Amino acid sequence: MRRRELLVGTSVIGSLAALDLQAATSSRPRRPTLNRVPTRIAFGSCARQNKPQPIWDAINELQPELFIFLGDNIYADTRNMNILQATYQLFARQPGFRRLCERTPVLATWDDHDYGEDDAGAEYPMKVQSQKMFCDFWAEASDSPRRTRDGIYDAVTLREGNHALQIILPDLRFNRTPLPRTKTYGSGGLGPFARNANPGATMLGERQWKWLETVLRTPADLRIFASSLQVVADTTGWEAWINFPEDHRRLLDTIRRERAHGLFCISGDTHYGELSRLSDKVPYPLWDMTSSGLTEVWDQRPPNKHRLGNIMRETNFGWIEIDWRNPNIEVLLQIRSGRGEVRIEQRINARQLRVANA
Repeated sequence: MRRRELLVGTSVIGSLAALDLQAATSSRPRRPTLNRVPTRIAFGSCARQNKPQPIWDAINELQPELFIFLGDNIYADTRNMNILQATYQLFARQPGFRRLCERTPVLATWDDHDYGEDDAGAEYPMKVQSQKMFCDFWAEASDSPRRTRDGIYDAVTLREGNHALQIILPDLRFNRTPLPRTKTYGSGGLGPFARNANPGATMLGERQWKWLETVLRTPADLRIFASSLQVVADTTGWEAWINFPEDHRRLLDTIRRERAHGLFCISGDTHYGELSRLSDKVPYPLWDMTSSGLTEVWDQRPPNKHRLGNIMRETNFGWIEIDWRNPNIEVLLQIRSGRGEVRIEQRINARQLRVANA
């Protein structure tokens, strides 16, 4: 998000050159099985690979049935693919991450630092090479569409009995058009970016939009929109969906048009935790639980008129519990500290997440 220093030097590359990605962890990341809906899901973002990561102890103790990585899973910031590979290898050696992979399925998307460069978009020249490395590390099958699409966007629908949970992982980097700079950077916690009001400006690109429209037609009781950037936060000046107002409007219109009931958002990137809710001009209230970071903490307070409660300024992870036995399907959203303590909490249920007049 705001970090530009080079974190992996040539000495690290040399010491890890013989270490294969697949051998770096005792159990490779694996995707969830499709015939089971989880009741306990953890999520998080922003894990610097060369820092201690004790937060995994609290996460593993809770025994999640799924973990969703929301991007900045490593900090590479490079055009050198040897450095990117070595950075993944350092992360793979983290003992808490290894224990997670031994017993917990995972899903992942990327943000800028594991994509390749700070705040990068479609202009990043090594994006195809980075895509391959991402897919290799996260154990995507050789015929996975993520290897050949214009980006790593993905969706998984998990079904059990009469219940279905859809998890959507958009790619906000591969096709993203540039962001204009603002003159108000630093004022009141504002970041360096202004909104790109150009009608052609986009984060997703047209092929991904068509894919997303199809995905949202898939019947599901609940949908987790797992975005690397905040979906609901307004006017932060940092990277967020609101910086592309046409994409932001199109997302809400698509949810409404496709009658995509049951959608709520989780997001990362910010280096703080918070809960946001958008209530105006939406098909139903749009919730966004932001968890960041697994190792990173930021002490600023960017403006966000949709924020509920306070910002959480400590290492954190997100936690979701789904009560499938409840006729309305109740969802508990939490942000927990690095020791597992609940800091932010919100309960919602599926009947609150329905497009009107459907």
